[in-house]
Amino acid sequence: MNKPAILVLEDGTSFTGQSFGAEGEAAGEVVFNTSMTGYQEVLTDPSYKGQMVTMTYPLIGNYGVNAEDEESERIWLEGFIVKEYSSFPSNWRSEEALDVLLKRRGVIAIDGIDTRALTRKIRVHGAMQGILSTETQDTALLLERLKKVPSLVGQDLVTQVTCAKPYEWKGETGSTTRFHVVVYDFGVKRNILRSLAELGCRVSVVPAQTPADVVLGMSPDGILLSNGPGDPEALPYAIAAVKSLLGKKPIFGICLGHQILGLALGGKCFKMKFGHHGGNQPVMEMATKKVQITAQNHGFAIDFSAVEKDIEVTHINLNDQTVEGMRHRNLQASSVQYHPEAAPGPHDAAFFFKNFVDSCSK
Repeated sequence: MNKPAILVLEDGTSFTGQSFGAEGEAAGEVVFNTSMTGYQEVLTDPSYKGQMVTMTYPLIGNYGVNAEDEESERIWLEGFIVKEYSSFPSNWRSEEALDVLLKRRGVIAIDGIDTRALTRKIRVHGAMQGILSTETQDTALLLERLKKVPSLVGQDLVTQVTCAKPYEWKGETGSTTRFHVVVYDFGVKRNILRSLAELGCRVSVVPAQTPADVVLGMSPDGILLSNGPGDPEALPYAIAAVKSLLGKKPIFGICLGHQILGLALGGKCFKMKFGHHGGNQPVMEMATKKVQITAQNHGFAIDFSAVEKDIEVTHINLNDQTVEGMRHRNLQASSVQYHPEAAPGPHDAAFFFKNFVDSCSK
């Protein structure tokens, strides 16, 4: 029998259920993800460092896990919250049960709670800190421990997820090598690297704190700023590097990379109420009014109103009108707030990689 587990939010609300995965205690910002599939990609997305993820889809674990679907080398989120865990996966690609993976990697999970009520609370009151425990059911004690957990605001989480040293992506590549792209690893997902390699790019990945002159010394044809976790304003070294790179090479930013590029260009950052997390966010392209369904994972956004003479907003979110894409009017610099690499999907925005690679020839 699995041990009892409890989730306590900073406002004192508690949810009791059963643990699966590892035992122990974990804390972080509680958010919800609306994807119907892709829980393994969510677990291994470095952008979730510092957060505990609630899956709104009610049945999780039913198709198991496998090595192919991992988006990084480990699980980064702090805790995993589901309505019902399926302990008997059934899929021809499954290599083991989700519970086994979580135990091996020391990640605490809880099921048997009302995830709809939890999601509604977050939507009404905003994302909030939470603590998940299999060690005690004492709500008052857990609340005291939770007070010591720092907020995501002002926290540099990128240094915890970035690579330790530069490396060359050795995955599958296209038939010919067209361009050399340097990727700043702020918490990069593997499918970003795959997408570039499939278009014939030689892909070099560098740590987040790599100075601009080192990147330029690698003679890249283009520079990609990856996704990653946390507050972009806590990354002055990344913002400074991007400022130095502007106008020298084509730059494309994804998610946190979009925010870093936006701050380097003079935009302003703000914390969203509950963020965008999931695979069904509607985004409209301003020029054509076409709508893409996109994968997203971010709790901060950028306001470009102070620099609108230099920046063209190319995409907006139809749910809350936040900026989802932009490009500089004079420099080869553009970005999207969402994830064109998807993994597992949808793939409406995959064309952005081709656009970026094409820009490397200009």
